[in-house]
Amino acid sequence: MAVITATNLGIHMGGDPLFSDVSFKLMRGDRMTLSGRNGAGKSTLLRILAGEAENDSGSLSYQKGVRVALHDQRPPRDRGLTLTEYVFSGRADVIATEVELERLEKSMSEGDHGEETMRAYAAAQQRLELAGGYRWRDEVLLVLRGLGFAENEFDRPLSGFSGGELTRASLARALGTRADLLLLDEPTNHLDIPTLEWLEEYLKEVDASVVLVAHDRWFLESVGTSVLELEAGRARYFSGPWHAWRKEQAARQVALGKQIERQQAEIARMERFVERFRYKATKARQAQSRVKQIEKVKKNAAAMDPQDRRILSFDFVKPERASRVVLKLVNGRIEVPGRVLLDDGNLILERDEHVVLVGPNGAGKTTLMATLAGERKPAAGHVRLGHNAKVGYLSQHAETASGDGTVLDAAARETGLSGQKVRDLLGAFLFSGEDANKQLSDISGGEQRRLSLAILVASGANLLLLDEPTNHLDIESREALEDALLGFPGALILISHDRALLEAVGSRTLVCEGGALSNHMTGWAEYQKRRDEEEEKESAAAQVRPATKSDNARRGGSPGKEVARTRRRVENLEKKIETAEARLADLEDELADPAAWSTPEKSEAASSRHDDAKAKVASLYAEWEEADRLARETAESALG
Repeated sequence: MAVITATNLGIHMGGDPLFSDVSFKLMRGDRMTLSGRNGAGKSTLLRILAGEAENDSGSLSYQKGVRVALHDQRPPRDRGLTLTEYVFSGRADVIATEVELERLEKSMSEGDHGEETMRAYAAAQQRLELAGGYRWRDEVLLVLRGLGFAENEFDRPLSGFSGGELTRASLARALGTRADLLLLDEPTNHLDIPTLEWLEEYLKEVDASVVLVAHDRWFLESVGTSVLELEAGRARYFSGPWHAWRKEQAARQVALGKQIERQQAEIARMERFVERFRYKATKARQAQSRVKQIEKVKKNAAAMDPQDRRILSFDFVKPERASRVVLKLVNGRIEVPGRVLLDDGNLILERDEHVVLVGPNGAGKTTLMATLAGERKPAAGHVRLGHNAKVGYLSQHAETASGDGTVLDAAARETGLSGQKVRDLLGAFLFSGEDANKQLSDISGGEQRRLSLAILVASGANLLLLDEPTNHLDIESREALEDALLGFPGALILISHDRALLEAVGSRTLVCEGGALSNHMTGWAEYQKRRDEEEEKESAAAQVRPATKSDNARRGGSPGKEVARTRRRVENLEKKIETAEARLADLEDELADPAAWSTPEKSEAASSRHDDAKAKVASLYAEWEEADRLARETAESALG
């Protein structure tokens, strides 16, 4: 049965349709990704599906008793709660059931064993079992660990967390609800690569329907099973993986371009006729008819062509040639208060090298990049630039274009360009017309990022230091940046959580982790493959004993990831047991039917099927006991 069915949904904004004719049906295990430009209505659609906004047309139907959870970019409101209090609050129904059970147990202990009390107690027990039983808190804590929270953060108040940590807390709350329908708006924000990989595996195994919005192409390809495309007020549903949809979309756009060209040629032909015969009495009626035809064709062409098909398209200014070695870090030591991020780090970067810098959140990548850019000094050692090296630094927060004035003012001030040249530069980054006259204080995060990129592109830098350059960029803009970086003739170091960008751009991988900087002469995907193979070898060797904290530290993973993996194994076996027991019950009913004993052959076959099913249940229970033991030992080991 479908968890949710949408039929011809539509909504208007300011009198104009934001989208219309949205139709889809999702079963458990379906994971639909929403595609569309910023402002196409993706977040609005998620709020409609969550019941937080109303559609103007169409209908929604849900499976009876469906539980819905929405994660978006709004931070938690009550900052006085601890992390676990906030995340547990997503299971308010289970907490209420526990309170009810405690009340009923107290009544029973006082001698109330009436039929109504016993019936209420049995119903509450059943609700609790369906919600995961008394270990539901352990399941929620596994999600917190999987999303990178440490044990010592569980009891911290939300007021002490950063914006990115609060976003992860919101995601943990949604995932921990055991919802039947998960609605996730940008769930990959503020996640490092190991956590992204954990989330991908979690979503692929979760027993729910999922609708999500994300700009991470690797994530979309890994997780999605279908795509709902929102463009220019229209909706199109595609069943299949993300890459297949992109291929179909590209073919469709080629065909659409040809169709629009034919429409434009038809408009031009009719306009020539009208211009020629408008004032001739013998042709006036025909000319007036053609005017009406022109308006009709123009209307059709406008409906066919999306309102805004502009995408970023740019190349870096060709830089001057630098010396062979453009950057050196010698015996570098980088510290923040109370912590050493890097000790005795060394790096040599040559003029045409494209290097990616990876490592878990908090390992010091951003601080290292700021040190290499000259924004801060190392505690020991030194950074040296090569002859004629010119640094172009883009920080996570894109402060390049801060200050007063307009976008145009900032671009002219930072690049030295003027007149049409600066307007042409801004136009390439989608600041055309009045957009260039926006006040800096009024532009969005995405506009700030595009402005900073425009200034960087025009800088003539031959050494790019880029810290999360894809922040706030949509998929088309990320791909434009990828193309430009591939063609950049200078040196660059890139920090990003966009794995598609890492793999496309980098030919060498630096890993910042555990206070050390290690060098790998491969692209990111090959480095990751080798690391995964090493982890698998260690995991196979460790199967005779539960994982320890030191094992996880050596692998560079979190204890939460291993705990989550073992717990998912238990949950999958429980589902298999449920199915096997249902099959066994059906066969027991069959044996109770006299028809099964009408002939020796039928009775033998029925008994054989029953024995096989019974053995299957016993085997699954044996597997479950071993998996549950390993999961408990792993969880205890992670807790220390």
